[in-house]
Formats: sequence, C-alpha cells, structure tokens
Amino acid sequence: MNTQSTGIHHISSMVQDPQRTLDFYGQVLGLRFVKQTVNFDDPGTYHLYFGDEVGTPGTVITFFPIPGLGKGQVGSGQVGVTTYLVPAGSLPFWEERLQQHRIATVATERFDEPSLLFEDPDGLVVELVARATTKQTHWVIPGVTKNEAIVGFAGATLLSKSPEETVRLLVELFGFERIEEDEEWIRLKGTADYGDVIDVKKTILPNGVPGTGTVHHIAWRVADGERYSTWQDAIFDLGLRPTEVKERNYFRSVYFHDAGRILHELATDVPGFTVDESVDTLGETLRLPPWLEADRDKIVRTLPTITIPKGERI
Repeated sequence: MNTQSTGIHHISSMVQDPQRTLDFYGQVLGLRFVKQTVNFDDPGTYHLYFGDEVGTPGTVITFFPIPGLGKGQVGSGQVGVTTYLVPAGSLPFWEERLQQHRIATVATERFDEPSLLFEDPDGLVVELVARATTKQTHWVIPGVTKNEAIVGFAGATLLSKSPEETVRLLVELFGFERIEEDEEWIRLKGTADYGDVIDVKKTILPNGVPGTGTVHHIAWRVADGERYSTWQDAIFDLGLRPTEVKERNYFRSVYFHDAGRILHELATDVPGFTVDESVDTLGETLRLPPWLEADRDKIVRTLPTITIPKGERI
C-alpha cells in the first residue's frame, strides 16, 4: 500500500506545572505559544502547544500539565530524546544561554554530529542540533535572534522493546530510509527538510514508566486525512491495531502502538492552528472545540491562571 510520512508532526509530553512549562519553552527556548486548549479526553487539564510562528507541522511540541503527577521513568516504549534544530554555528550561544538560566548542559554527538543535551524543568530530555535547512525562523524573543532561534524539530530518538520492528515500521509504513548504523543506534531519514531524522536505540532498556518528564506519544505528518482508511489498512497489515479517526480540531488523528510499545499518532497537516484564531493572536485565549463550549465556565474554573510568554513575529 502507498503510505508515506515526511517526518514528525508533533511530540506530546507530560509535565506538572503549566506556568513553569510556559516560561521555559516560551522565554528560555523561545518557541511561540500557539494554542491553549484542553485535553479533549480530560477537559479539566490544559493541552498547551508551542511551535514556530504559526505552529507549522514539524515544529510543534505539546504538553499535558497535570499537577501532582508522579515522576516518570524514561525507558523502552517511549521517545527518549526530543531533538530541536538550530541554525549552524549557534550551539555555543545556546550552551551559554542555558547555563545562564542554570540549566546544566552536556556536549555530545551521534554519528559524528555534535549536539547539546539538557533537561527541561520536569526532566524531559531535550537536545539541540545544528543542521543545514531551508526552514526559516519568523519568531524571536528578547536575547535570541533569528541567527540562533530554534527552527523546529531536528528529530527524535526512539527507545523500543523491539528495535528492528520499530525500524521496519518507519521504513515500510512511513517510507523512511535507513541511512546509518553503529553499535548503539540505527539512523533513519524521512523526506522533509526538518523533523525527519530518527535514531532508534539498539539496546532494549527497562520498560518506561509514564509520568512527569516523559513523552506521551510521537505524531507523524499525513497530508489531509483523505486516505486514512489506506493508512489503517496498512497498519492492520503489519499486525497492529489502529484507532478510529479522532477529531482534534487542529488536525485529525489515528493512534496505534507499534511492536516496540511506542505510541504513534498520524496527524493531518490541516486545518492548522489558525482555524479559530488569527496569526497575531495565537495562544492568547482558551480555545475549546464546539462540543465543549457549553461547559466553558466549568472548565475555566478548574484550570489554573496562566501568563502567556511574549515574543515577536518577524
């Protein structure tokens, strides 16, 4: 069957404090806060979205902030590292900036590609990679110019209970190419210009434990959802079980676990985050899907007040 994904659509993670997350990703890393809504399956919990100036697929990180949520443990069946793309030559800038914010960094590399590794306030492992791209940055914050600003995702690492089966999925279902391998990692590449490099760890780690500081799922780009039945059939043919199509207001989704127990989502590029807000006002107000509007007052009373990070569209 003809299925292909160009790369990552978004990555969703679990944290505790919504304001702490807003401050770190908006004011330290400089991502744009593009949508404040709720977890459609648990409307008493925020669902916060960050990305580039409009939340382009391949730039979007989302968070479920759950006060009191216990600490998770990164392991098999999860995304291990969320990797962001920054302009060439900007890693020294980021090392200094993060250390100024008292964030410990580690300079490391995979496949001879240098990167900067650190943790966010909830322990989520984050990485910056400088790599050539045609993607341009159009959102900046004080202290970060377009010469340093995060462009979008570079990719991610996957920790699988069955690494070769996860690689098979990426190749056979999504159309990724297996391009490099060493003793520890298998590297695959999609066709997008960013959010397209995936490293699968060969070692099988102890099972991951969901909780604060762990990734909930990774979502992959599909164009418009018109061929979801083809995708679902292809997933069944791999011996896996996809969900029905779910409406997420800003995209439509299908979910499934692979043989390595990683939770995957197929998310459409359309309609995007400007479907209910203008580009200039993205993220400024709580947006709810039509089926939750009747409960707006009740939902608002359950959510903590947040302050929106500021930046500038250039």
